[in-house]
Amino acid sequence: MTSALLPRTTPGWVAALRDPRTLRTEVLAGLVVALALIPEAISFSIIAGVDPRVGLFASFTMAVTIAVVGGRPAMISAATGAVALVIAPLVAEHGLPYLIAAVLLGGLLQIALGLLGVARLMRFVPRSVMVGFVNALAILIFAAQVPQLVDVPWLVYPMAAVGLLIIFGLPRLTTAVPAPLVAIVVLTATAVAAGIDVPTVGDQGALPDSLPALLWPDVPFTLETLQIVLPYALGLALVGLMESLMTAKLVDDLTDTGSSKTRESVGQGVANIVTGFFGGMGGCAMIGQTMINVRSGARTRVSTFLAGVFLLVLVVALGDLVAVIPMAALVAVMVFVSIATFDWHSVRTLRRMPRSETAVMLVTVAVVLATDNLAIGVGVGVLTACVLFARRVAHLVTVTGGEVVDGTRTYVVRGALFFASTNDLVGQFDYGTDPAHVVVDLSGAHVWDASSVAVLDAIEHKYAARGTVVDVVGLTDETGHYHRRLAGQLGGGH
Repeated sequence: MTSALLPRTTPGWVAALRDPRTLRTEVLAGLVVALALIPEAISFSIIAGVDPRVGLFASFTMAVTIAVVGGRPAMISAATGAVALVIAPLVAEHGLPYLIAAVLLGGLLQIALGLLGVARLMRFVPRSVMVGFVNALAILIFAAQVPQLVDVPWLVYPMAAVGLLIIFGLPRLTTAVPAPLVAIVVLTATAVAAGIDVPTVGDQGALPDSLPALLWPDVPFTLETLQIVLPYALGLALVGLMESLMTAKLVDDLTDTGSSKTRESVGQGVANIVTGFFGGMGGCAMIGQTMINVRSGARTRVSTFLAGVFLLVLVVALGDLVAVIPMAALVAVMVFVSIATFDWHSVRTLRRMPRSETAVMLVTVAVVLATDNLAIGVGVGVLTACVLFARRVAHLVTVTGGEVVDGTRTYVVRGALFFASTNDLVGQFDYGTDPAHVVVDLSGAHVWDASSVAVLDAIEHKYAARGTVVDVVGLTDETGHYHRRLAGQLGGGH
């Protein structure tokens, strides 16, 4: 392991364990997250086509493992909808053993990608894509609660409303206890005491009654098996890393702290391998639960670790108690998360933002909502941003032709020369009327790629066909790298 994968300072969890007040915040935040994870994990298991226990055990092992090996403190990893969508076809066609094999291979691929520096690609994600990612996620979180509010007893609505009042109102009185936890306890106690018949966590699926056990995927170790699981493992690895790194960056911004993205990438791989050996469906960072954790005041690995531990204790030892929690309480918590997650400032500043920035944000949101896949939305958003940036930069190249002095005419080229900006460069010169000597001054330009060199070669060949000598000047060691290597080698005269 390189030093980049290791913490550079004293771990925050040590200070948390020594400070009773901080520890209480971490413990209570972890408990709230665990309660919110249960129905989510069950729902994602259904999407993936596996038993609810597979998703619940995956959430436990992912959270506990990433708390130790991850690079972003206070971030929650568990079974997710994005991973469920990726692996669902594999489960339907080949069954659970092949799913486990794919999770293990996906973890190995994430470790390899992490060590190869995939985390550095995050610098190419524009702010407008990040805003679109956050807003789309908030909408998805809210939309996921809608089924819990359709065709249900009318008492669900006032219960959810009361839950929201507690969550938004309690912090004005005290922050000693996380408001979402108070809402869950109050609504559960009320429903049980009054005998209110509303949908509960137990209605979502059977909870496990035993601990997860180590296992090995029962699949033949052949090339055919590899061909089956590799596409799904690669999809799991890429989607998981993208969501995890985007979530880590968001938490960095919210908490004004840094984190090791390389360590997080490798940690996600390790967590998926551990999850696979315990029969889990794999997972990645969960931005909804992470937001609950961070908004509850958690800042260290303690809350992440305890979220996994509490989850296992709740579903195995206290399953009967957890089963009676009204879904209305958890709906209220998740609606609060969606409202807190949405970047409302981005709406208020729409009129002042450049149209290209707004377009990138809206494209990201639209694609995420259309595909239910945050990774695809981010990818399309980045691609859209690149295209719009290339179009904008392409118009910044200027060619200025001076007067003929002593039989020589000098053209001054300014701007970034690359494949998009050099398309019209050849037509900017007066080949027919220029004198026998032409100077092309590139001191104000930067040659970025082979396309630019090919265009400069084409200009020289056009002049050479008329007997005109061309001197390209002004290239420094930095700007002339491509030109020195490739000039005359690209067939510019053909």
